[in-house]
Amino acid sequence: MEPGPLLRYRCAAFGRVTMKLKDVIQLRVRYSETDQMGTFYNSRALEWFECGRTELMRSRLGMSYAALEEKSVFLPLVEAHLEFQGGARYDDLLRITSIVELHGRAKLRFDVEIAHSGTGKPVVRGYTVHAFTDAQGKPIRPPEWFVEMLEHFHK
Repeated sequence: MEPGPLLRYRCAAFGRVTMKLKDVIQLRVRYSETDQMGTFYNSRALEWFECGRTELMRSRLGMSYAALEEKSVFLPLVEAHLEFQGGARYDDLLRITSIVELHGRAKLRFDVEIAHSGTGKPVVRGYTVHAFTDAQGKPIRPPEWFVEMLEHFHK
């Protein structure tokens, strides 16, 4: 069974129940994203992960990356893992499913699955981990207001 947009779990950083948030977008493979073999070039997957996570933040949290950075909270990438499962060609319509959760005490983890929109055939899956930092790149804990957004956004 596929999870809904909100999943409850215990937040290690604050010792209380908070949420995983889920979002799904569609993206069409552009010609510039393909290689000589006619399939998407592997580095494009990380760009598609970014599309999924930025839209998840905008649609589920109601806050863009730009708005987060205006509050002096930054989320640099510190880890990425990808598993390539199949191809995608120019003009294929893909479904990007992203789920975010607090990861440890000062990070967010975005789990992503990309599949063909019509058939569900997998293309790539993986995750990225992002540290919370201030404008100088110093690690910080997630601000209380951010954690509260995760907990109460859909209430």
